[in-house]
Amino acid sequence: MEDLTGRRLVVVTGASSGIGLAAAVDLACRGDQVVLVGRDPARLQAAGDRVREAAGERPELFRADFAVLDDVRRLAEKLRAAYDRIDVLVNNAGAIVLQPITTVDGFELSIQANHLAPFLLSNLLRDRIGRMAVTASGAHRSGILDPDDLNRPLRRYRAMTAYGTSKQANILFTAEAARRWPEVPAHCFHPGVVRTRFGNESRLVAVGMRLLPFRSPEKGAETLVWLINSDPARLVDGGYYHDRRLRRPLRKAADPRLAARLWTASAKAVGIGE
Repeated sequence: MEDLTGRRLVVVTGASSGIGLAAAVDLACRGDQVVLVGRDPARLQAAGDRVREAAGERPELFRADFAVLDDVRRLAEKLRAAYDRIDVLVNNAGAIVLQPITTVDGFELSIQANHLAPFLLSNLLRDRIGRMAVTASGAHRSGILDPDDLNRPLRRYRAMTAYGTSKQANILFTAEAARRWPEVPAHCFHPGVVRTRFGNESRLVAVGMRLLPFRSPEKGAETLVWLINSDPARLVDGGYYHDRRLRRPLRKAADPRLAARLWTASAKAVGIGE
């Protein structure tokens, strides 16, 4: 791994547990200043304590619920007020939603929390961001993304279809951001199947977590940390990575016309200009 760290400011969303927290601990121990964003105040405080214990410096903490777009807007305002420059924005927050839920903003929860919220945050911070990393997933295989109907999964709800659709959107967003924002290197990655809090409400998922050979959060975060610490000139801008290697997502997650349509639909959905 190349040493490009120096002393960078890295904002990690979804940092209360799992991959986000594992990456934050790793980066903080390498000397970076990490900023943790999470939804649950108690878990966010515990995550801050863990980073401090590992690295000797307590990170800044920002609470935001990505199921509420006004929370995302307030988060962006607070980050802009606090920092003139964000060297790395890690769009990691996300969820598998087991039941059909419509947010206060009118969107299926998976597509909002996993795509629309980070899309909005990235756009609101664009002029402050040095580079961007996005947590995607091989689950994009099950995606059925239709930019003209972002709530399509609600009509016949399947948790993995909704999740896969949001992960398909993550990959398309990363590629389109790289095209539109050439000054902001952007990459996404598949962390593997990671043992995290995802699906804790489901007894079936909980049993599977115990029986199947899932990766640890630390293992899942390895490619993310590698991307952040790699020279962008040696990576493919907008690329999708897994186990530190460039991979080709399915065609439906690599269609530039679909990516452009998604960007337009997302900008309209969150109320910003293209």
